[in-house]
Amino acid sequence: MTSELDKLKAGDWYCFADEKVAARKARAAKLCQEFNAIPATEPERQTKKMQEILGSYGEHLSVQANFNCDYGKNIHVGHDFLSNYNLTILDMAPVQIGNNVMIGPNCGIYTVNHPMIPSGRRKYLARAKPVVIGNDVWFGGSVTVLPGVTIGNNVVIAAGAVVTKDVSDNTLVAGVPAKPIRKLSQD
Repeated sequence: MTSELDKLKAGDWYCFADEKVAARKARAAKLCQEFNAIPATEPERQTKKMQEILGSYGEHLSVQANFNCDYGKNIHVGHDFLSNYNLTILDMAPVQIGNNVMIGPNCGIYTVNHPMIPSGRRKYLARAKPVVIGNDVWFGGSVTVLPGVTIGNNVVIAAGAVVTKDVSDNTLVAGVPAKPIRKLSQD
């Protein structure tokens, strides 16, 4: 019989109330609570705790509290990663973030979705799809990225945008749902 974690990893519907799935979330919640309790005047301690949470990270990691995630080990960030206050990453599937990425306040990156039918939600079903964010990306405040989205290199996501589809390189997107506004220079 296939375990709920195996279903999750395969991108199939899984039960998020499963004991092993719930244990991942509980571990992440504990670590996030510890991170969020560290005073902003102690950035070295914050960075050390964030390194414990993440799956991998590059040089120059800066994450402001509050930070919340579902697992942590599925989050992989490159060099020069900066996140402002109140970032939530639901990382039941992998979240790959490139180099030189800045994320504004109150943003959310979500890999998890739930069924559109009540019977599926009553069974506590979820499905996770990876999110990929390229290099040299900037999110304005209150940006939301939905499951399965790939964001290219040199992309700016305007404040308040909800990204529901892939974004190509060198693009400014804005709106709900986010739509291309114009091409960006590579300088």
